[in-house]
Amino acid sequence: MYGVTIQELIKKMGLKNVTPEIDVEKIVLTHPDVNRPALQLAGFFDHFDNERVQIIGNVEHEYINQMEPSQRKQTYERLLSQQIPCMVYCRNIMPDGDMLELCNHYGVPCLVSGKTTSEQMAEIIRWLNVKLAPCITIHGVLVDVFGVGVLMMGESGIGKSEAALELIKRGHRLVADDAVEIHRVSEETLFGTAPDLTKHFIELRGIGIIDVKGLFGVESVIDTQAIDMVIKLEEWNRNTEYDRIGLEDRYTEILGNKIVCYSIPLRPGRNLALIIETAAVNHRQKMMGYNAARELLNRAQANLNRAK
Repeated sequence: MYGVTIQELIKKMGLKNVTPEIDVEKIVLTHPDVNRPALQLAGFFDHFDNERVQIIGNVEHEYINQMEPSQRKQTYERLLSQQIPCMVYCRNIMPDGDMLELCNHYGVPCLVSGKTTSEQMAEIIRWLNVKLAPCITIHGVLVDVFGVGVLMMGESGIGKSEAALELIKRGHRLVADDAVEIHRVSEETLFGTAPDLTKHFIELRGIGIIDVKGLFGVESVIDTQAIDMVIKLEEWNRNTEYDRIGLEDRYTEILGNKIVCYSIPLRPGRNLALIIETAAVNHRQKMMGYNAARELLNRAQANLNRAK
C-alpha cells in the first residue's frame, strides 16, 4: 500500500493547518476512506477505524457544543489518543482551544476546510483512492480522444509520440508520453497520469523535447484520464493474420484489469491518427450498445435467409 503525507493532503485540498507546530511531512495516510466520528464522540469506540482521516461537520460540531466542558475535554482526549492521522473541520468551523491543545499534545494535525462536509469527504476519498491505488509505470503514450482514454503501446521508435502529436493537432489531449503511471482504483477502472518530471512533454526523435502545453495551449493536455482501450502498434507482417471484422473484442490485462486491446499494423501511407480516432468512436458506440460488426453479420444472415 502506498502512502500519502498529510502535507500532500493539505496542499491538494487547500486546507488550513491550525496546528503548525506538528510536522505534517512525517504523518502518512495509508487508507483511502474517511470517518465522521459521531459514534466516537458519543463514547462508542468498537470497530473504530483510527487510520482514517477524521471529519468534523455541522452535526458533530453541534453535538460537541452541547457537552459540558469537562466531558468535552475527556471526549477529545479519548478520540485523539487513538493515533488518528488528522482532524478536518469543514465549513470553516474553527476548533476550540481544548481541541487544539490536545491535538498538539498527541501530535494530531488539525485542519480546516471551507467546503461542505459531503463535498470535502467526496474529494478526499476520490483523491486518496487514486493516490493509494496499486500503481505501475509502463512504456507508452496516453491520450484523451473524444473522451476515451487511449493507451498506445509498441516498440521504441515505432511512432507513438508522432501519432500523439498529430492527435493533439486535431484537438485531442495528451496525458503522458514515454512513461505512463497507471493506478488501479477499482476492479473496473484504471487511471493513467504522467510522472511529474515528464508531464506535458513529448520526445520527438530528430527534434528533441517539446512542451505540448506551451506550444498548443492548456486545452491540449490533461493531468489524468481513465484508460478505456489499448492500441498496440506493430510493424506490418505479411505472415500475420490481422482481425478484419472485429466481431469479438480482444483484451489485455493490466494490474489484473481486462482492457479492450487492438493491434494495428503500420505501413507507409496509413493515417494513424485517423485510425485511432475511429477506434475511439467505435469503442464509444460499442459501450452504447451498437456493434457495427454484429450489424453486418445480422444483415448477411438476413440476406441468406431471404435467399432460401
